[in-house]
Amino acid sequence: MTDKFIFRFVAGVTIFVIAVVIILNRHLIPGPAVAPSFTPYLPMLNAVLNGTCSILLLVSLYFIKQGNITVHKRLNILTFCLSSLFLVSYILFHYLMQHDTPYGDTSGDGIASPEERAAAGGLRTLYLTILVPHIVLAAGVLPLILLSFYRGLQMQVEKHKKLVRWAFPIWLFVTVSGVVVYLMIKPYYHF
Repeated sequence: MTDKFIFRFVAGVTIFVIAVVIILNRHLIPGPAVAPSFTPYLPMLNAVLNGTCSILLLVSLYFIKQGNITVHKRLNILTFCLSSLFLVSYILFHYLMQHDTPYGDTSGDGIASPEERAAAGGLRTLYLTILVPHIVLAAGVLPLILLSFYRGLQMQVEKHKKLVRWAFPIWLFVTVSGVVVYLMIKPYYHF
C-alpha cells in the first residue's frame, strides 16, 4: 500500500466517523421509539473501555521504554481494538438514546433549567471545561492514531515515533477525560 492510499484511507475513515457522530448527536437519524434494555449500561461500558485503554497505553509506554517491542505492539493492538469497540458502543448509545443528558438536569426532563444550572454551580463549568477539549481532541486524535498504528505495524520506527509524540498524550487525555466525564454526568442519567 502506498502512503497516498493510507492517507486517503485515514482521511476517509476520520471523516466518516466524525460525520456519523455529528449526525447521531444532532439526532438527525431517528432511533427506536423504545431503547433496548441494555442501553443504559453502554455509558458505563464506555467508561470501562476508556479506563482500560488508559491503563494499557501507560503499560505499553513502559514496555517500549524497556525495549520490549513485541509486548508494546500487542498491547497497542489490544488498545486499538478496545478503542474501536468503544467507538461502536458510543455510536450505538447515541443512536438508541433519542435525548441528551445535560449536566445539572436533576429533574430528568432533558433541560438544565436556570435553577438546576445554579445548583450545579462551578461543577457544571468544570464539566464543560473537561468535556469540550475531550470532544475536540477525540476527533482530532483519530487520524494520528490510525497513522501511528500503521507506521508501527510496518516497523517504520522513526515515522511512528514522530506521530506518537503527539498521538500518545492526546489519546491518553481522551481516554482519561472520558472516564472523568462519565463519572461527572452519571448522577444526571435518568434511564
